[in-house]
Amino acid sequence: MKTILLACLIGMSLGVVAVSAQEEKKDEKKPVSAADFTDPDKLKEKSPESFKAKFETTKGNFTVEVTRSLAPQGADRFYNLVRSGYFKDVAFFRVIPGFMCQFGIHGDPKIAAAWRKAQIPDDPVKGSNTRGAITFATGGPNTRTTQLFISFGDNSRLDSTGFSPFGKVTEGMDVVDKINGEYGEGAPSGRGPNQGRIQMEGNAYLKKDFPNLDYIKSATVVP
Repeated sequence: MKTILLACLIGMSLGVVAVSAQEEKKDEKKPVSAADFTDPDKLKEKSPESFKAKFETTKGNFTVEVTRSLAPQGADRFYNLVRSGYFKDVAFFRVIPGFMCQFGIHGDPKIAAAWRKAQIPDDPVKGSNTRGAITFATGGPNTRTTQLFISFGDNSRLDSTGFSPFGKVTEGMDVVDKINGEYGEGAPSGRGPNQGRIQMEGNAYLKKDFPNLDYIKSATVVP
C-alpha cells in the first residue's frame, strides 16, 4: 500500500513539473507587447539626454538627433511617440517647398482623437529653427501634441514666436528635401489636405484625395 501511495505521489509530482514546464514554454512564446500608443497617459517616460531616431519613409531614410536640454518637454513627447510605434503610415500632409514639411496626425481617427487633448507645456526657445531643425507645431501657447515639422531652410524668424526645436536631421536631409510638396499649403488657404478632415477621416481621406503624399513607414530609436 505504501509502495502504491509513493508511486502515486511521485506521479503527481512529475505531473506538476510537466505542467509547470509547459506553462514556462507558453510564457516564452508570448510576444513582448509594444507600448500602447492609443493612450497618451501611458507614454510619459523621460527621454535620454541625447538620442537618435531613424525614420523610414516612402522617399528613403533620415535620422534625427535629439538634444533634450534644448526642449525637455518636446524631447520627452517625441521619444515616447517614436518608441511606442506611433509613427507608422503617418503622412507628410503639409509640405511647403522652401519652408517646411509637417507630419504627426495619426492615420487612424480614433488614435488621432485620443491625442488631440494630450497637450504638453511649452519649452523656452533655446535652439533655432534653421535648416534641418525638428520642432513641434502649435495652435497657440501650451498646445503641442503630436504634430511636428522639419525646416527646409532658415526659419529662425519662428524662434521669437515660441517654436522650440529639440533636435536636427543629421543624416538624410537630401531625403527630406525630396518629400512631395505638390499639394502645398493646406485647405482652406491652399489646395492641400484639410487638417480637420484628416483628424476625422484619417488616411482614407488622404489616400483618396491626395494620392501622391509621402508617408512615414516607421520610426525607431537608434540603439
